[in-house]
Amino acid sequence: MRLEQYIEHTLLKQDATEQELIKLLEEAKEHNFKGVCVNSANVKQAKEYLKDTNVKVVTVVGFPLGACLSEVKAFEAQKAIEYGADEIDMVISVQSIKDKNYTYTKNDIETVKKACGNIPLKVIIETDLLTKEEIVKACEIIKEAKADFAKTSTGFVKNGIGAKVEDIKLMYETLKDSNVKIKASGGIKTKEQAIALINAGASRLGTSSGVKLL
Repeated sequence: MRLEQYIEHTLLKQDATEQELIKLLEEAKEHNFKGVCVNSANVKQAKEYLKDTNVKVVTVVGFPLGACLSEVKAFEAQKAIEYGADEIDMVISVQSIKDKNYTYTKNDIETVKKACGNIPLKVIIETDLLTKEEIVKACEIIKEAKADFAKTSTGFVKNGIGAKVEDIKLMYETLKDSNVKIKASGGIKTKEQAIALINAGASRLGTSSGVKLL
């Protein structure tokens, strides 16, 4: 298993400095990670820095709450792609899942998917805030909306656990007969944990501990 090819080396904290960003990009180049995941304001710099590598530049939209207008998420995605983003991770409207307003949920995803065109779209469902039934429903809607990945977490939920093996297994069972892949993110700190998540069905790992995992 080439663990580095599962890892999206991540820096999304709001007080991150440019020095920390450059360190992240250097580490991604050195270890040949699958990608880096950065805030949209850092996409242009990351793309320029990684232009001679195979490292993907991934960014987040509607982050971290997912509570902004769908059109705003779509615009952010569109601008990030213009600046060089290779993949987009959007945050779902958690409220719409809680309210069982599934039409809104689907439209939210489809609006961003349309803005992405051929660029892969991952949908963060924030598993720490959902019941098992809600996780299944969110994954079913992601499948219907033709997004490319379901993703567990932002890592910003207070006292949240993040990616859990049991949730990845549940998501995998829901999505295994589709083309939707799974990204585990949030709280991934050890190699053993990373391998357990991959074995449960994750195709990608979002973590700020990429170097430590290797």
